[in-house]
Amino acid sequence: MIAILGAMNEEITPILERVGEYETINCANNSFYKANYKGKDLIIAYSKIGKVNSSLTATLMIEKFGAKTLLFSGVAGALNENLKIGELIYATSLAQHDLDITAFGHPHGYVPGIEIFAKTDESLNALAVKIAQKRGLKLTGGIIATGDQFVCSSEKKSWIKAMFKADAVEMEGASVAQVCAQLNVPFFVLRAISDSANGSAEFDFDEFLHSSAKISADFVLEMVENL
Repeated sequence: MIAILGAMNEEITPILERVGEYETINCANNSFYKANYKGKDLIIAYSKIGKVNSSLTATLMIEKFGAKTLLFSGVAGALNENLKIGELIYATSLAQHDLDITAFGHPHGYVPGIEIFAKTDESLNALAVKIAQKRGLKLTGGIIATGDQFVCSSEKKSWIKAMFKADAVEMEGASVAQVCAQLNVPFFVLRAISDSANGSAEFDFDEFLHSSAKISADFVLEMVENL
């Protein structure tokens, strides 16, 4: 069973449209969609925005529905000035930029027993690179920072970029990564750039959400075909 997770309905709608037929299962005030796509069993869901929601949904996909691999498809704001709207980035590792117990002498993003950076699965990353090369797409690997806030100030953008050497910022990836790491499930996080995470991020996001989400969804489904 392969899990495909997004944070918003807009991020999984193009996946469900491509899959076609699916069974809807309601659980934990959310909907999960079981499907078979080109011979591969899928469980698909959107978690709703934020780290708690995404952690809950990822855990259910693994523990209740038996997912053995998790692919995250969605959108993110660019921190790396070389990333343009519509381009793809996969996470090499992820960190929680809003996790802060520095008052006790620890670095940002750290709690005892948990590494600051959660690393994604190298074989899934390699498959993504291969698919991007075949399709002639630009795909960048980099660090993605996660927090329970929509980043739309240049000051916050600069701080996250400097503190975590992050290339993109979003609101779910690192929490999903932590769940998968703790439960020993290989995972992959793909984000299409929907905004520049600067002072005008909210305007870029609304305009490019749907097109960026479709780019990410199409790519993830091609990965499914090759797993």
